[in-house]
This record gives sequence, structure tokens and C-alpha cells, in this order.
Amino acid sequence: MSLILVVEDEPRLLTSIVRTLQESGYATLQAETLSEATRNLSEEVDLVLLDLMLPDGSGIDWMTRLRDKDDATPVLVLTARDAVEDRVVGLDAGADDYLVKPFAWDELLARIRVILRRGTRLDSTQLAFGPITVDLINRRAQRSGVPLNLQNRQLEILIYLMKHGDQVVTREMLARDVWNEPTTTWTNVIQVHINHLRKELEANGQSPILHTVRGQGYVLGDVPC
Repeated sequence: MSLILVVEDEPRLLTSIVRTLQESGYATLQAETLSEATRNLSEEVDLVLLDLMLPDGSGIDWMTRLRDKDDATPVLVLTARDAVEDRVVGLDAGADDYLVKPFAWDELLARIRVILRRGTRLDSTQLAFGPITVDLINRRAQRSGVPLNLQNRQLEILIYLMKHGDQVVTREMLARDVWNEPTTTWTNVIQVHINHLRKELEANGQSPILHTVRGQGYVLGDVPC
């Protein structure tokens, strides 16, 4: 059972979120301040639902400190701040997703399911997404226990896709975050590496898991509707 920490200072909304999560089969912890959130955060927490405006500080600052400590606990921001600039700040600070209040319960639960399916650290040295695992220390990848023959750059792409599982990753994102280039001059090179990665992932009759979304980019996992 996944454990979700809910950080929200509005009592009625906090109660509603916790009740909805528990009725959906999740275990919960709750906090009305960032201090409580810090005390309740543990290695067992699978996801944090985080309001940004708390009585004792900014959720953005709290999340930034979390990431600065190399804490990769997934965070879903729940906030009334709906400007594009606010979303960008939240995602850049380390949020895994951003949902604007008021929200539909079905959408909240769907986003939670997506995040929990994404690349999850089994410990500090391993990453997993569905049947794919990566040994981050020895830099080795497997699908369903079968080793993948990947070059370093292909492994970096795979890790990046795993961390963004079920989300479309654009060529621009790969150029910027994997190649550290601000332009798309690497488009043809990226496609070559994607093709090899896909071939390895689908070797020995394995089902397709790396998809091209026409005009957008690539997605590991389910193709978006």
C-alpha cells in the first residue's frame, strides 16, 4: 500500500483529500505546516501532495531544500496559483506534477497513479519503471531480467525517460537535459539513439514500451490519449 503525505493548511480540504485517498486504498500522513511535513517525511513516504502557501513558509522553498538534499520523493503540487509562470517555477523547483485548485477528484487520483507508476528508486542505487530496472552504480539496465546492450548516451536517455515515465519527452528536453545543449541541433543524433534503445527494449519479442508521439517526442510506458 502506497503511503502519501498530504501537506495542506485548510482543514476541510485536508480532511477531504485524506478521506478520498483512504477510500481509494492509500495510506496517509497529514501536515498543516512545513515543520510537520518535515517531521512526517520518511523513507516510507511514496508521494507528497504539497500546498505552496503554508503558515510557516513557502512550499517551493521546502521542495527546493528537499531536492538539494538529493531527496527524490515524488511531489505533486496542489495550489490555487494557476499562472504559467507559477507552474514553471514549481516544476523547476522539483515538482513531479502540478495541479491547480479547485480540481476534480478523479483527475487527482489519476495523476497520483501516473506518478506512482513512474521511475521509482528501489534504493539509492537502483531505478525502476515497470519491467525496466537500472543499476545506477554499475550503469547496467535490464528489462524483465534480460540485460540491455546500451551505450552510455542511450542509458542516459533511458534513465531520463524512466524519470518522466508516461509523460511525453520532447527532443528539446533531451537536447537540453541529456546533451546539455540549448538547441535542437542534435535531433538526428537523438533519433539514432532512440532507435537503438527501442530495438534493445523490444528484443526477444518484448512488447513495445517506448513510443514515438508524432510531432511531440517520445514516451516510455502508456501512449497518452
